[in-house]
Amino acid sequence: MNATPPSPSVYAEDFTPGQILELGDHTVSKAELVDFATRWDAQWFHIDEEAADQGHFRGLIASGVHTIAIAQRLLTQTVLNQWAVIAGLGFDKVRFPVPVRPGNVLTGTAQIAEVTLDGTRGRVKMEMRLTDQDDHTVLYAELTIVMWQREQATTPSGGFN
Repeated sequence: MNATPPSPSVYAEDFTPGQILELGDHTVSKAELVDFATRWDAQWFHIDEEAADQGHFRGLIASGVHTIAIAQRLLTQTVLNQWAVIAGLGFDKVRFPVPVRPGNVLTGTAQIAEVTLDGTRGRVKMEMRLTDQDDHTVLYAELTIVMWQREQATTPSGGFN
C-alpha cells in the first residue's frame, strides 16, 4: 500500500451545479452479496437463498450497507482519488427504491447540486444514483464532500477548522 497521498488535480472551484460524473459499473455476484451480508448484515434474506426464495422479495437481495459500499467504491475509483478531498461530511436522504440482486450490473452517476466556496475550502454537494441493468434506481443518496480550493492546497495550513 502506498503511504503517499496522490497529487490531486481537481479542486472545489472546478465544479459547477448540474455537472454529471460517470462513476462506472460493478457486477454483484451471489458470492459477494452473501459474503458481505454474512460479515456485516446477516439477515436471512441476504444470506439464506432457500429462505429468501420464500420471502417477500422472492430471492436474495443485497444489504443496503453493501449497496452504499459499492457506490463509495465506484466514486472513489473514478473521481475521489483525483480530488483534493479533506473529508466527507455524510450521506443524506439515502433511499433504496429497488433491491439489488445477484447478477445485477450497477452503474453509478453523480450530479453536482451545489458548490459553496469560502476562500480556502469548498463544500461540494451531489446527488448520487446507482441504477441496475434495467435502468431501475437501486440507490439514491445526497452527499457532501469538503475539498480544498486550489490556492489554499499549495499553502501550508495551521490545522483543520
